[in-house]
Amino acid sequence: MKKIGWIGLGNMGMPMAKNLQKANFNLSVYNRSVDKTTEFIGTNAGVSNTIAELVKDSDIVFTMVSNDTAARSVYDEILAIETIDGKLFIDMSTISQQLSLTIADELKAKQAAFLDAPVAGSTVPAANATLVIMVGGAAEDLQTALPYLEKLGQQIKHLGPNGKGIAAKLSVNYFLSILFLGLSEAVLLGEKNGVNRADLLEIINHSAAGSGATKVKTPVLINEDFTPAFSLNLMLKDILLAKDNGADYALTDALTNAYLQAKEAGHGENDVISIINCLKD
Repeated sequence: MKKIGWIGLGNMGMPMAKNLQKANFNLSVYNRSVDKTTEFIGTNAGVSNTIAELVKDSDIVFTMVSNDTAARSVYDEILAIETIDGKLFIDMSTISQQLSLTIADELKAKQAAFLDAPVAGSTVPAANATLVIMVGGAAEDLQTALPYLEKLGQQIKHLGPNGKGIAAKLSVNYFLSILFLGLSEAVLLGEKNGVNRADLLEIINHSAAGSGATKVKTPVLINEDFTPAFSLNLMLKDILLAKDNGADYALTDALTNAYLQAKEAGHGENDVISIINCLKD
């Protein structure tokens, strides 16, 4: 059995790592904030004190962090390790395609392999192992990773060489940013004209406009509990990354301005659908 390392125990990384632990893989975890590793103490998983310790004891290393700065910091520590040849690194974060490709090249120069494997889905699909995983990298590396990825997601799509997984993820989140902004505007328009929010959302979810995304945000909008499954700050980050990757369309500036205004109004740490509160204000 391969030895698996997991770096990053945030809102997404924690339930994903737990799914690998529940599958009884030979797993070790690391997180900069040590308190998040306590949930693995007393389980069949190990806890590493440093990134170097985790990488040295692992054949396959997963990383799931929040942004480019965090990913660059983690991989700088990994690349500083004298020998990492033969190891496979799988980054499931949503970072810039440029940084992802740079990391892939740096690892290959040290005889290590790399997959970019970002996911579609938030905390509930992460916990339920129903994520959609978009993979860029060599087919043989994906085959090595497949037994572990299958415990994290319901669909694993190989899109080509390194960078293609990230490209697909940015496209998906660009679309979701449009959908959530449109859903918020539709709800507010209905309310302005006397239509109950719950009634309108029921209609939307049973119509051609309904989707998994509208359904998962329905209880959030009705209960107005904006505990983040995916924060507005992260969506704004992904819109800006999409712009860097060439998004320059009719809605691009409107999306950027709307989410930026919501962040500046103090909604950034809330769930992405809290943009409705900025529009309402």
